[in-house]
Amino acid sequence: MTEFTLSKDADGVGTITWDVPGKSMNVMSFEGLAQLDTCVDQALADDEIKGVVITSGKEGSFAGGMDLNLLAKMKDDAGDEPARGLFEGVMKIHALLRKIERAGMDPKTKKGGKPIASALPGTAAGIGMELPLATHRIFVSDNPKVKYGLPEIMVGIFPGAGGTTRLVRKLGAMAASPLLLEGKMLEAKKAKSAGMVDEVTADPVAAARDWVLNAKPADIVKPWDAKGYKMPGGAPYHPAGFMTFVGASAMVHSKTQGAFPAAKALLSAVYEGALVDFDTALKIEARWFTSVLMNPSSGAMIRSLFLNKEALDKGAVRPKDIPDQSVQKIGVLGAGMMGAGIALVSAQAGMEVVLIDRDQAAADKGKSYAETYMDKGIKRGKATPEKKNALLARITATPDLDQLKGCDLIIEAVFEDPGVKAEMTKKVEAIIPEDCIFASNTSTLPITGLAEASVRPEQFIGIHFFSPVEKMFLVEIIKGEETGDRAVAKALDYVRQIRKTPIVVNDARFFYCNRCIIPYINEGLRMLTEGVSPALIDNAARQLGFPVGPVQLNDETSIDLGAKIARATKAAMGDDYPDSPGDDLIFWMEDLGRMGRKANAGFFEYDDKGKRVEYWKGMQEKYPLADEQPDLIAVQERLMFVQVLEAVRALEEGVLEDIREGDVGAILAWGFAPWSGGPLSWLDILGTPYAAERCDQLEEQFGERFACPPLLRQMAAKGQTFYKRFDPAKTAA
Repeated sequence: MTEFTLSKDADGVGTITWDVPGKSMNVMSFEGLAQLDTCVDQALADDEIKGVVITSGKEGSFAGGMDLNLLAKMKDDAGDEPARGLFEGVMKIHALLRKIERAGMDPKTKKGGKPIASALPGTAAGIGMELPLATHRIFVSDNPKVKYGLPEIMVGIFPGAGGTTRLVRKLGAMAASPLLLEGKMLEAKKAKSAGMVDEVTADPVAAARDWVLNAKPADIVKPWDAKGYKMPGGAPYHPAGFMTFVGASAMVHSKTQGAFPAAKALLSAVYEGALVDFDTALKIEARWFTSVLMNPSSGAMIRSLFLNKEALDKGAVRPKDIPDQSVQKIGVLGAGMMGAGIALVSAQAGMEVVLIDRDQAAADKGKSYAETYMDKGIKRGKATPEKKNALLARITATPDLDQLKGCDLIIEAVFEDPGVKAEMTKKVEAIIPEDCIFASNTSTLPITGLAEASVRPEQFIGIHFFSPVEKMFLVEIIKGEETGDRAVAKALDYVRQIRKTPIVVNDARFFYCNRCIIPYINEGLRMLTEGVSPALIDNAARQLGFPVGPVQLNDETSIDLGAKIARATKAAMGDDYPDSPGDDLIFWMEDLGRMGRKANAGFFEYDDKGKRVEYWKGMQEKYPLADEQPDLIAVQERLMFVQVLEAVRALEEGVLEDIREGDVGAILAWGFAPWSGGPLSWLDILGTPYAAERCDQLEEQFGERFACPPLLRQMAAKGQTFYKRFDPAKTAA
């Protein structure tokens, strides 16, 4: 399979074209590296070629990154020394890119080289950006829809093919750190402003070709290869540079709380590399990159946030043999914050939206949410008045149910009360077409029970959004006992249209996500009643990588909501409801009117502008702080195990049908320790035998909520891992 080809024109410009057959976007493979190496050698050896342009044969894109099988091959080829295999393989990539960078010049005089430019017709990410950084000039398309960047940190690694070292040498540590540590993909003009690329043009190939023909010898000597080079902003031993690295270290630890190995390794590679010459810096980068790749966290993050997420986005769990169910016209029942958000993302996807509420004023208020959102986008330069008007024109806000005629999907987002939902279901089903799918956006109520109000239960399904809808990446789809395959396909196709990641679960109270989130919150509440410091609880969670701790999360989601869920669950479960001292705390806070952030009073004190000031000390009058606080690890284990055991039970009971959904859903829905790859991946890292043993210890100390599920016990006895026992590839087959 040919991935790289070399051609030359009459003017002596050689063009190396990257075009992987059968792929919508180029990815770097083992074969591709060898072919690129050959093309570079041929171009440098051919006296008729004056210079080279490296570009893509894909319209609108350059490259999307590296084929992960390449890294796997490096490890496998090294047998029982996988770290050595990875390091040596990465160093070969460094050697190739260094060859491009030096372009045949004499290493001492820096003369005799050929200019090599990269022309990026579209999106370039990962190795797709690291390769251009090794060329002498980067030309990119002015298409505002394409983006450029180094997003590796988002999947648990960092740019390890020279991208880290080159970007720091090019921009300085201060300017490069946000690009490397946040992994943001930038539009062309912003990428140029940041210094990542050199030229923005309508025709990158033509511009690159012109530059190659007119380049001077000095144009092809990289700054770090030139005599007297000094790093922008100063090296670590320079007073200014020292402060830069102090600030960068503080920024990393502030954002990651030390929970993400890749961020610490990246910063180490940057700091240590800045102390030495360029080639030694590349070797240091390769060592840290190898260290990260050998960390089980890296593999788990790549699997969940890249491979598994991509598979779910592409319909891995979609019912077979169901034709396309893309939504044309959607009805949204309820114009509150949730309904307004659903209307917004649906209109953004080009759908015709009917937004229903009890009266015109309430419906209009819901539509104004989209207007405000677009106005903010216009101020930030991300939208235009024309786009705003077009989007608003797609939303019809009305109290008139007859407007729902012609809809092919209904999403009900009314008050979380079975009676209210049942009444609305009956009214709407009398109006909509017989083949229209009806979905409820309930967050806790079983779908099978809600479907009893429907005359077409096979077309009734749950579509659970997370708030705020426009920002959250996950949508949880819930199958009732009678939900048919077409309804599932419809829901999945709709989620694909609005560009979010779906998971499909079977019906049960709280479904999957809330089933795991609620114990996390409740465990934090239990610890408060035991006298554990709220700061210790929240910081323990943040140091595990959770975006917010359970105490703060209570305030953010509103305390009265927690009280309402507790009462409803107790009413539904009766004597089976597990009483918790956390409920008493919530009810007490509710009686005091301390409802959380929305009331400017909860577990936190707030100032007049609604900003958190400090934890509310009044709580300690009822629940005094214990004289002896628990160990940090003990708090973290309670918070982790109480969630992962629910994930195991959900898999055991058939609520989860695919372990990929359990891991991806946990990370995207509530930010479950992303470094772990998700709850089931975390148990694989921990080892099922140790996990089962620790469950027994926690159960003895804290109660039956930590009891080891039979499935975990069985797997521990056999030494099994979740990703081997429940291999998604075998399940799909």
